[in-house]
Amino acid sequence: MSGKPKLHYINGRGRMESIRWLLAAAGVEFEECFLETKDDLTKLQKDGSLLFQQVPMVEIDGMKMVQSRAIGNYIAAKYNLYGKDLKERALIDMYVEAIIDLNELLMMYTFQPADKKQQHFANLVDKATNRYFPVFEKVLKDHEQDFLVGNQFSRADVQLLESLLMAEECKPDILAKFPLLQSFKARISNIPTIKKFLQPGSQRKPPLQEKDLPKIMKIFH
Repeated sequence: MSGKPKLHYINGRGRMESIRWLLAAAGVEFEECFLETKDDLTKLQKDGSLLFQQVPMVEIDGMKMVQSRAIGNYIAAKYNLYGKDLKERALIDMYVEAIIDLNELLMMYTFQPADKKQQHFANLVDKATNRYFPVFEKVLKDHEQDFLVGNQFSRADVQLLESLLMAEECKPDILAKFPLLQSFKARISNIPTIKKFLQPGSQRKPPLQEKDLPKIMKIFH
């Protein structure tokens, strides 16, 4: 049996993408088993693979892990992306939880009905540029290090870069007023494992398109 983690999810970003980013950042090769139909999900549910009947699910170290935050915490701890002590870990958790909140807004944009899209877009731009990005800009300014926490690469850096790139897909100039975040994006993107993940042909998934929605809805509903 392969020692590589095996990821069970749709062939799309969703709640698995941050897990792909973390594994890639750690330089860990992984396999993917894509759900193509409702039957694929039902099979996992019936054979007891999904503790709460939901994906993402990651097979790793003899476990079938579910709940994306739990999976992310385990990977971060296992591959030394979780700070050097409890205080650093607490900071990483705070930053990551905020990033997850922003990612939810970014992810849900495509799912909005036509009459709600403009309002959702305005809300996500407002939250990104007035609530979240100013905080991380200030953290980088005050901390005076290349990384968000301590002086080493952590899960917080990985997840923030993922979020910045997603935000730029929605609005290319969204970082215009945040020079330190722009520098951070360039710096973290150049870390060898991240640089590799950002190349064409990697296991990074493209943005969700509206044409993909019917297939996804058939799997999950």
